[in-house]
Amino acid sequence: MEYTIENDYLSLTVTTWGAQVKSVIRKCDGVEHMWQADEAVWGYHAPILFPHTGKVVNGQIKAKGGIFASGQHGFARKIEHTFLGKTRDTIVMELCSSQETLAVFPYEFRLVSTFTLEGDTLHHTLEVENLDEEAMPFGIGYHPAFTVPFDENHTYEDYELRFSQMESPICLSTQPNGLLNGKFYTLGSNIIALPLDEKLFEKDSHCMVNLNSETLGLYEKDTGRGVVCNIRDFPYTLIWSKPGVPKFVCIEPWHSLPSMEKGSRKWEEKPAAAILAPEESWSCTLSTSFVR
Repeated sequence: MEYTIENDYLSLTVTTWGAQVKSVIRKCDGVEHMWQADEAVWGYHAPILFPHTGKVVNGQIKAKGGIFASGQHGFARKIEHTFLGKTRDTIVMELCSSQETLAVFPYEFRLVSTFTLEGDTLHHTLEVENLDEEAMPFGIGYHPAFTVPFDENHTYEDYELRFSQMESPICLSTQPNGLLNGKFYTLGSNIIALPLDEKLFEKDSHCMVNLNSETLGLYEKDTGRGVVCNIRDFPYTLIWSKPGVPKFVCIEPWHSLPSMEKGSRKWEEKPAAAILAPEESWSCTLSTSFVR
């Protein structure tokens, strides 16, 4: 099912499949900013990454004395969420543990997604509640994909990823298998922007750490139009697209990391995972502005 709200600036559509932002249209020019999940390229719009981000060793986790298969980025993006309601400016959905989730993640939980429009900004809040009798380690992240170009008068070469401050982006290496290997590299020294080209993502995503910028945006260079994500409260920010000519760009603020390639499969030993005590909850918010 899909649900739509709008204000004077934006029209927002969210789908219950994965609780994904399916559409954000800027009313002043009619531009659709979200990737429309072309299966021939990449079949998602803006998946939620839960209960982990990235990959785990051998595609498995060890928890509560058992071994559980766990694919890349967890399961929340591949399951129906329940619509709880909407107001003029808010849509709320939830995902609760079930027989389906317990087969791959042996914890009772509740994950609430709240989507709120405020002017030209979309706030997406994720709240995790531990309903289990044991402490629950978890990771979480956002993975929105923004379409380029914005219109027929531009090509991908007219866009750049722009930081709000000068950066020398340090990236954690996960080559060649998507797991951390203890190495790092940089995307440049004292730069303010990364031009969009066919080589930027030829080796997959870039996981940036220790950024000073409050925002990272995808900007149209000649007009200043942009999609700007507030990354201030996130320790890791990834950028990604399919190799070759970019048809979309993902800006991915994360609160956790993939596993180490020679690391433990024990769930409680996963790097950069939060741990919630029983009945404890935790939340984060990604705010994305669609600027002109």
